[in-house]
This record gives sequence, C-alpha cells and structure tokens, in this order.
Amino acid sequence: MGCFSLYVMTDNQAGRPVDAVSRRKFIAAAGGAGAVALAGCTEETGEGNGNGDGNGSGNGNGQSSLSGDIQIAGSSTVFPLMSAVAEDFQRDHSEVNIDISSTGSGGGFENHFCPGNTDFNNASRAIKEEEEQMCADSGVEWIELIAATDALTVVINNDNDWATEMTVEEIAQIWESDAAETWSDVNSDWPDEEIERYGADDTSGTYDYFIENIMGEDRGHTDDYQATEQDNTIAQGVQGSEYAIGYFGFAYYYQNSDQLTAVAIDDGNGPVEPSLETASAGEYTPLSRSLYTYPSVSSLGEEHVAEFARYFVEQTTNRELVADDVGYVPLTDEQQSEQMSKLEDAIEEAQG
Repeated sequence: MGCFSLYVMTDNQAGRPVDAVSRRKFIAAAGGAGAVALAGCTEETGEGNGNGDGNGSGNGNGQSSLSGDIQIAGSSTVFPLMSAVAEDFQRDHSEVNIDISSTGSGGGFENHFCPGNTDFNNASRAIKEEEEQMCADSGVEWIELIAATDALTVVINNDNDWATEMTVEEIAQIWESDAAETWSDVNSDWPDEEIERYGADDTSGTYDYFIENIMGEDRGHTDDYQATEQDNTIAQGVQGSEYAIGYFGFAYYYQNSDQLTAVAIDDGNGPVEPSLETASAGEYTPLSRSLYTYPSVSSLGEEHVAEFARYFVEQTTNRELVADDVGYVPLTDEQQSEQMSKLEDAIEEAQG
C-alpha cells in the first residue's frame, strides 16, 4: 500500500495537508496559494515488478532509488502544469521533495534562478537578453524546453453581455498606459460604468506577452488595475463585479469556465474564442503562445533532477494530463522528440 500527501503553502502560512483531492481541485487550490510542496511516502508489499516508470531508476521491488530536493520557481501560467507533473512523479519517487513557487517568469529569473537558488525556472515567454546576461554573470547555464501551448485568455463577468467579442484595439484601449476609464469610452454602445481591471503583475511573463502582442511597447500597460501573481485572485475579482475584466493563462479559465466568460478576440478575421483547438490550429491570434521551463545545466548533473526533467518532457504529449486535467495544448510527438534530444545533450554535458 502507499500514501501520498500534498502541502499547499503561501509564504506566510504553514503547509496544510489536502486529502483526497482531485487533480483539477488540486490545481485550483495550488494556483490560489502560489506555492506547493509535494511530499509522499510509499510502502509496497509482495515481490513487485519495479516502479513502472520505465527509466530504470527503481530497485526491483517497487521502491525508487532517487532522492533529493528540487526547487522550482517562475511562471504562474506554467505552475499548474508543473505541479500536476510533479504530483505524478512523486508517486514513484517519494524520496524526491519538490518545491514549486509561483513568482512570475521575470521574478523567477531575477530573484531565484539566475542567482543559482533554483533548479528550474518556468516561463510564459522566452528568456530575455538581460536575464540571459544575469544568468551568465552568475555562471548559471540553462536550456530552454517548450512545455505546452497556451491560449492566453481575456475574461469578463458572466453578467457582461456587451463585450463577449472584442477587437485587439478595444482590448488595447482598456489596458494601455492611458487606459479608458469607462466601458463607454471604448465603445459608445457599452455601459457608462468604470472598468475594473485584474491582471498579471509586472514580474509576470504574461504581463510582458500581453504588452508585446496587444498594446505594443509604445502604448505600455496601465497601472490602474489590481496586479497579482495569483491567477485565481484574478478569477475571483472578475467573478465579483459585472464591470470587471482580466487576463491570464487558459488553464485558469479552464478551471473556472462556469464562473467566467472568455472573450472572443477579433484580430482582423472575425472573433475567435480561446480553446485548445483554436490555439493548436493557430487560429487564436495573437494570444496563442508557447510555455517553457528552463532547467539549470549544473542541476541536471544530479540524477534525481535529470530524471524529473526527462519525466516532464515525456508528459508533454500526455493529452489527459496536459489538456484534460490542466487545460493546455500538448506537444506533438515531433516536438517532444526535439525537446528530449536537447535535454539528453544537456544531461550528458552535465554528467559527462
């Protein structure tokens, strides 16, 4: 028999066990807390046939030979996917302790990964030149692994029946530095009511991506909004007001689809709703994007970190986990093969 516990934590709160929770409920709870530590215990009876993970790290009786700590920080968008993969990995490797923090892509690079304090940094956009330099200055080498495809989603309150379809320009007017104050400022047919905004903090890769693909750098991003790294806080804020609007990764809409309305985006060819299908087909523009994780090459020199990285890449084509449980588009077999080849080269470099 085996046992497995999840501890969802915030920075100022002791961990509390979450018993008998479904995967989707766990993802929602973890996303609201912003950090998760996974710890498990396993006790097998009988002869057993190995640990079943196919990577040769078992000892033949159902026990894993891997042990050690893995520290992960970065993107709140990648957080639910990384948490779900780590949860599954933990079942076969109970002596590997995995701590995952939702710090934002930029916050993770600057405060955790590039200083050498974490083994992975999750990111909802590619690493920036200044972050590459920061890592180089600290002697931190990394590789870039694509984790999934996201449909970054703009959400409104379910009672909002006027803005279910919006052009990119209308969204830009709501979120630019000199932002519209009322809905009627954007469209005269819309209510003369103040816009309430909930969005990503400026340490977030989602914040950067939204500026680049909706407003443009010249128009910037308004400061008149509730900024947070906890995407469930955005969901709750939009749920609480008819005149609210927010944006975050599709997984958080996927977990709250009954409580929120996703805006169909018109990029010039008619409105397209965010979905796994439209993101995969390249129809949901300009807010379809790749999600990443960045392992430290030196960390890959440790076998438990290398095995977890391999497991993560293996799971990127797992539709049940990536799409059905979390809400992102899985990689194709070809994409996964490319990522695994890149990873194996880095592991060989680190352990050679």
